[in-house]
Amino acid sequence: MDVNLGTAFIWFVVFLFSTTVHEAMHAFVAWKGGDPTAYHGGQVSLSPIPHVRREPLGMLAVPLLTALTSGWPIGWASAPYDPVWAERHPARATVMAAAGPAGNFAIAAVAFIVLKAGLFAGWFVAPDHVTLGALVEAADGGVMGFAAALLSTCLMLNVLLGTFNLLPLPPLDGGAVFSFFLPEKARTSINTLQSNGAFSFIGLMVAWQIAPVFTDPLFSLVLRLLHPDVPYD
Repeated sequence: MDVNLGTAFIWFVVFLFSTTVHEAMHAFVAWKGGDPTAYHGGQVSLSPIPHVRREPLGMLAVPLLTALTSGWPIGWASAPYDPVWAERHPARATVMAAAGPAGNFAIAAVAFIVLKAGLFAGWFVAPDHVTLGALVEAADGGVMGFAAALLSTCLMLNVLLGTFNLLPLPPLDGGAVFSFFLPEKARTSINTLQSNGAFSFIGLMVAWQIAPVFTDPLFSLVLRLLHPDVPYD
């Protein structure tokens, strides 16, 4: 597979930024909810450094390698929290879990607004051929071409990251959100399973198998919202 190094670099940078925001949101909400574990670890920060320091393989090595070899970054990250606090305050723990995907959707919303404004202003136009990283193209090339690629990637990657992390499977955030609505005994059992590395690995593998199912529908939805008058197949 031929990989465009410039495009791969954009995907990696957006992944690093988006994952940093995701984990910082977890850490910030936990801190405000009474659990300073991630705060003391430096994770309440939009700097990627403390997050990379915690997960150097998942935040740096693997996503950089996969971006350069396949054009698409794959990685992971985490923010520490106190499980005793989470058990005592399940509602706060649920908000903490949902905060990460909310951060991704916030980035996607900002990117979408800027792209729509750029289309309205004539800076961007609808391309003849769209991809996940090319939802628009610059009307006149130049630096706006880079902006078009960066914003397109920010929009699609964060829509996909936010949705993926809300799948109701441990160890994803959606598993913790889903468990809140279960009876206490079931919630405790799921939380126990979530702390089991083998079970979490299985959940992650299942999630990866499910992910392609919603990628195309989400892509189509974003295109319809971004270019309502262009009949992309």
